[in-house]
Amino acid sequence: MRSLMNTLGNEIVFWMAWVIIPLIMEIIPAFFGIFLLFFKRIRHRKEKELVYFPEITLIIPVYNSADTLEGCLESVYHSTYPNSAITVMLVDNGSKDNSFSVYQEYQERHPDMNTKWMNAKQGKSRALNMALFHSDGKYIIHIDSDGRLHEDALMNMVRRFESDEKISCMTGSILTDPEAIQKETGFWKRILQKTEFFEYAQAFLAGRNYEAEINSIFTLSGAFSAFRKSTILKTQLYNTETVCEDTHVTFQIRYNLKKKIDICENAVFFVEPIESLGKLYVQRQRWQRGELEVIHMFRKQRKRKFSSSGIMSKMLIFDHTFAFPRMIWYMALLCLSLIGYPFRYVAISFILIYILYVISAFFYYINVCLFLKWDKELQRFYRKKVGYVLLLPMLNFLAYWFRLAGIINSIKGTSSWRTKGFDEEVAVAREIIKQDFSGVARGIQKVKEMIYKDEKNEKENK
Repeated sequence: MRSLMNTLGNEIVFWMAWVIIPLIMEIIPAFFGIFLLFFKRIRHRKEKELVYFPEITLIIPVYNSADTLEGCLESVYHSTYPNSAITVMLVDNGSKDNSFSVYQEYQERHPDMNTKWMNAKQGKSRALNMALFHSDGKYIIHIDSDGRLHEDALMNMVRRFESDEKISCMTGSILTDPEAIQKETGFWKRILQKTEFFEYAQAFLAGRNYEAEINSIFTLSGAFSAFRKSTILKTQLYNTETVCEDTHVTFQIRYNLKKKIDICENAVFFVEPIESLGKLYVQRQRWQRGELEVIHMFRKQRKRKFSSSGIMSKMLIFDHTFAFPRMIWYMALLCLSLIGYPFRYVAISFILIYILYVISAFFYYINVCLFLKWDKELQRFYRKKVGYVLLLPMLNFLAYWFRLAGIINSIKGTSSWRTKGFDEEVAVAREIIKQDFSGVARGIQKVKEMIYKDEKNEKENK
């Protein structure tokens, strides 16, 4: 009986070790997030309709954007926010295609749209800073040139600002473009893109909404973010030494200006869906490397180490891929397998963790459905994706390894938008292995030559 109790006790401890971290880190926040976000929805119902339309400056960085620029400008033109109150500043960063011709043709067709073109062959950050100095609007809004605005995005963003004077800056909600996903004909590619849409929806409409309530949004999305001009000009503007300039300016506003970072959940910007796992690999690596760069830069600027409750700890623990906890689970499970722990325990552990992640994804799914009530068409598109709660943990699992590769590559790498793809890294690894083995082969050959030489000398001495 005692032996049975000991065995049962050991198994309970084993299972709790794998359940407790995802339970605390994801399931409980997702569950309580429903209630927290419910109160947020009630709070924002008090927003008033605009009685006047303050001027806004829309800054769009351009680099080889000929294929997407017209669609981006069209989304601005057909916005419900009056064009007379919008100034569009396109800042070209040395494009080598016909982006300028696209702009010229569009300007001719829409002379009532206030657009300006600026040349800045100095990198994206310097281009953005130059545009900021020439901006006149009460609110400065940044969007990327390779996406499109929801027709109500600008109106909802400005209404949120005007309803709450305490809001200094906000990130919009980024979703992959449903229209582009529907046009995709490849079966597996469409599955990947729909899962990615599901991931973006949960990351912004649930995850970042929850983070905003506890003031822990890590990044004002570079694809769509907005500032009071009086706030952004008090910062050091966009840093030119990192590929993650949007995270750097976020840190400046929160830690230097002590301002709250918010999200406007009903201001949506649609980006192109991912083309392949290789592109996803490059994208997530770049994000991870940029985050680490900014953390390191702020550590130097603030001239003190981060405490256990500081930015580094939050990044490691609360990063949306949960890199640090997952590293513990995976490495521990691998060690258990190597020391002869029953394989069924290890396998069941993975299954149990997977089920917990599915439950977490379903809780967030409910949140997102509620947040999308303002757009019935978008809500309908998302609601039909309920089956993707089963696939989301798999995508997050891949994203974890991709971002871990970004951490590893950032140790020796330099800051650059150019990131090696998976195929390139495999080729590099093969070359290294080939060189290592060739070095071993040369060493073996030298040893053989030395032995042969010794044997030859011994024969000659005899």
